[in-house]
Amino acid sequence: MTTSISNPPEDQIRAKALALGFDLCRFTDIDEGWISAKRLAEFVNSGRHGEMAWLAETVERRSNPRAMWPDARSAIVLGMNYGPDHDPLALLARPTKGAISVYAQGDDYHELIKSRLKTLARWLQSQFGGELKVFVDTAPLLEKPLAERAGLGWQGKHTNLVSREFGSWLFLGSILTTLDLNPDPGETTTCGTCHACLDVCPTQAFPAPNQLDARRCISYLTIELKGPIPTEFREALGNRIYGCDDCLAVCPWNKFAAVAAEQKLHARPSLEAPSLAELARLNDAQFRSLFTKSPIKRIGRARFIRNVLYAIGNSGEPTLAVEAEQLLNDASELVRGAAVWALSRLLEPGHFKALREAHRSLEQDQQVLAEWCAYA
Repeated sequence: MTTSISNPPEDQIRAKALALGFDLCRFTDIDEGWISAKRLAEFVNSGRHGEMAWLAETVERRSNPRAMWPDARSAIVLGMNYGPDHDPLALLARPTKGAISVYAQGDDYHELIKSRLKTLARWLQSQFGGELKVFVDTAPLLEKPLAERAGLGWQGKHTNLVSREFGSWLFLGSILTTLDLNPDPGETTTCGTCHACLDVCPTQAFPAPNQLDARRCISYLTIELKGPIPTEFREALGNRIYGCDDCLAVCPWNKFAAVAAEQKLHARPSLEAPSLAELARLNDAQFRSLFTKSPIKRIGRARFIRNVLYAIGNSGEPTLAVEAEQLLNDASELVRGAAVWALSRLLEPGHFKALREAHRSLEQDQQVLAEWCAYA
C-alpha cells in the first residue's frame, strides 16, 4: 500500500465514500474480541431470538470479524442517513392508515448500499491493493458494535445505534480488508439517565437497558414471525403493519437528525400513509407490483395481509369489517385466521356468531378453527 503523509489513505477513502453518497466513513482495527459477542450468546441462549434460527447458527462466526475471515486486519464502516421528513409517530393517530417503518418506505437499502460499497471496494483495491469483503446487514457480522468501535455512534439502551450527527436514522455497511488502516477513536455511550426508548415500547420488549427480547418486538412480530402473531400482542400493534419506529423516533438525539440526502431512500407517496382498506384488497400480483424494490416484498403477501388485518381489527372502524370478511375465504390460512380476529373486534356479537356458524363447518385448518372458537 502506498501512503502519503499529506494525503493518507484514510483521508482518500473517506473522500471517495462521501462522493459516492455515504454520510459517514470511519475506520477500526479488529484485533480484540467483542464484548457484544457475549451479549449475543446470552441473547440466543435465553431464546430471545425467537424464530431467527440463523442467529443461533452463526453465533460463533459473529464472535469477532476474524472468526468469519481470519485474514482481515481493518474495517471500513460506512453510514448512510435515511432520516424522514416527518414524525413517524404521528401516523399512529390515524388508525385507518397503515404505519410502515421509515426504512421500508423507500427503495430497499440493501441493494442501494451494496452497490455503492462494491464501487468503493473496486476503487479501494485499485488504489491500495489488498483483499477485501463487503457486507450489508445479511452477513454474520455484528455491524452495530463495529460501528461503535469505529466511532459512528453508540448502541443505545434500545440496542440500536445512535449517531451524534444523524440520531436514529443511519444505515450501515462495512468493508473488511487485509490492509492496516489507522483506526478512528471509538464512540462512548451518552444516553445518560434517559430511558425514553424503553418506556415507549408498546409491547415492553426491553427486559432491561441494553437488552431486547425479540419475541416481543413489533419489528420481529410483523417481519420475522411466520405464523399468527400471539394474541397478547395484537392490540399493541395498533396500525403498525411493517416494523416499528417507536424506540427510534423518541430518541432526543434526533434533534440533530437531517432528512436523507439520497432520493431513493425517501418515502414513496404510496407508502407514507397507505389505506388499510386498499392494502387488504391486494392479490399476490398486486402485492408484488406495489412493493417492487422494497424490503416489504420479502415477507410475502400472506404475512403482510396478516399484519393489515390485525391493524383493521385495531382500527375501531366498523366499515372496515367488509374488507376482513372478504378474506375469510382467502387461500392462506394465515390470512383467514387474522380476518377472524379482526371481525371479532369490529362486528356485533350476533353478526360474528352467524359468520362463525357459516364458516366453521367449511374450515379445515386447525389454527383458523381455534381463532373462530376463541371468541364468543
